[in-house]
Amino acid sequence: MGLKAYAFETSIRGALVAGALLGSQTARADPPALGLETIGRLELAWTFRTGNPRGHAGAPAVSGDSIFVLTPFPHALVALDLQGHERWRVVPDSDPRAEGLATGGGVTDGPVLAGGRLYLTTLDGHAMAVEAATGRVAWDRAVASLDAGETLRNAPLVQGGRVYVGSAGDDAGARGWLAALDSGTGRELWRRLSTGPDGEVGIGPQFRSAYPTEAGADLGVRTWPPEAWRQGGGSPGPILADAELGVVVYGTGHPAPWNPDQRPGSNRWTSGLFARDAATGAARWFTPTNPHDEHAYGAASPNLLVDRPWRGVDRKLLVHPDPNGFLQVLDRETGLILSAKPIVPTNAVSGLDAGSGAPVRADAKRTHADTMTRDICPAWTGPVLAEPALSAETGFVLLPTSRLCMDLEPRDSGVIPGTLSIGANVRLKVPAGPAGALVAWDLEREAPAWTAEEPLPLAGGVLATGGLAIYGTLDGRLKALDARSGRSLWEYRAPSGIIGRPVAFTGPDGRAYLAVLAGVGGPLGQAARGGIDVRDATAAGGLANAVRQAAYRDILGQGDESGSLLVFRLP
Repeated sequence: MGLKAYAFETSIRGALVAGALLGSQTARADPPALGLETIGRLELAWTFRTGNPRGHAGAPAVSGDSIFVLTPFPHALVALDLQGHERWRVVPDSDPRAEGLATGGGVTDGPVLAGGRLYLTTLDGHAMAVEAATGRVAWDRAVASLDAGETLRNAPLVQGGRVYVGSAGDDAGARGWLAALDSGTGRELWRRLSTGPDGEVGIGPQFRSAYPTEAGADLGVRTWPPEAWRQGGGSPGPILADAELGVVVYGTGHPAPWNPDQRPGSNRWTSGLFARDAATGAARWFTPTNPHDEHAYGAASPNLLVDRPWRGVDRKLLVHPDPNGFLQVLDRETGLILSAKPIVPTNAVSGLDAGSGAPVRADAKRTHADTMTRDICPAWTGPVLAEPALSAETGFVLLPTSRLCMDLEPRDSGVIPGTLSIGANVRLKVPAGPAGALVAWDLEREAPAWTAEEPLPLAGGVLATGGLAIYGTLDGRLKALDARSGRSLWEYRAPSGIIGRPVAFTGPDGRAYLAVLAGVGGPLGQAARGGIDVRDATAAGGLANAVRQAAYRDILGQGDESGSLLVFRLP
């Protein structure tokens, strides 16, 4: 079908991935030999316990006979050989204040390997480059301010001599921003914000929108109450690059506070999708997906770039699983939405308005201050928490999904810089049926090709390789399915839950390897391990309520307190 995928170079759970990458530098010349016929022979080669009890997200990076792991905060970057022996370790200085802003339990992503260096971000606001061969720190720059409520959670994107870094801090009322650093020195080249005047946001002569709602001067100020944009949120999600178009593409997070009555207006440029000039940061286009966001959905979920025919015409596509429950397919040259179909049960949004691209909201699920709206689906976490993948063999987009719903009561909230204050009482709820599923989405038919249901939400990314779909679950099962049918082919029980993404590679010995980080975390893991008091149903953004059920607490509470790297290989 003439399909070409640009899989994640880095992402919300990102590091180095196997498969066709845009501008990545992998250590192998050939794809791994894992496939439908060989996966059943995969054996555990060794494990490495990190000693860190927090959630282990992302994926290890691989170069030659070395494998690199970044632990959660307080971080350690560890280099291992392919027998599991430690070669070197870098432990950055850490600021404990970051833990008070760690809405995901200290989970961060990375590292990213490019040009013989490892690039990483730290929860307490630093971007770093480390020499892969020796562990020498090449540069270390403080780019985020804990005083302003900013942290760094996403892995950087390394492309074209630049390191792209996006802030986190929506729930602290921090203005979101994207910055580009020089990959050689760490010097900041530019920084663009998600709210505020056009000059600060990067809205200028290059900006074109597919929708008339985005026309006008200083919408990042005028669509907010006076001065509210200064604490507006809109932090970037995972960043992708299209070198041919010369752009970086990402979604922005929800506006702050959660209470929509405190911020009348469309609250630009939060809860939407940006394309920016990779060299200057100037905005090319913006598409709103949840304007005046009433449910704290944002639009910062992980995306895919795919080149393929669409309705008989070759197009550059952006596949965006929006937190409102709809899988959107956009033309990434213009930001025009070509398709929007629900991928999980949803009752808050019934569809999209063709003229504006904005969701059509259900009146029964609208929210107002001091009023509890019950059974809103999906929950604010959205249906896709980690990286999807494109199966080259089938053309299906593999989506790790969550089916949680929520009760939401907005309330008045002030902003104290450097502290969390969401402005809502929220309780997440487990549906009667399966709480998660791996969904193989057929872009041509705009419908699922198959669905593999899971008892728990899926919070880790998917690897698509050799006709396989490989992913982990919160109860610690690493699974390989046939990407064409969803048939189960192989399973391994890990010592802890998995929120990381598997990575496949060929070692210098010519053997195929599979590696994944195990270590349940994020708010679900915090609740299960006693990190928060689940008697408060609203704790951890309402996720505590989801794990109050005994079955969830028992499943998530099992396992090794330390995170682990598991490395498998074919005999």
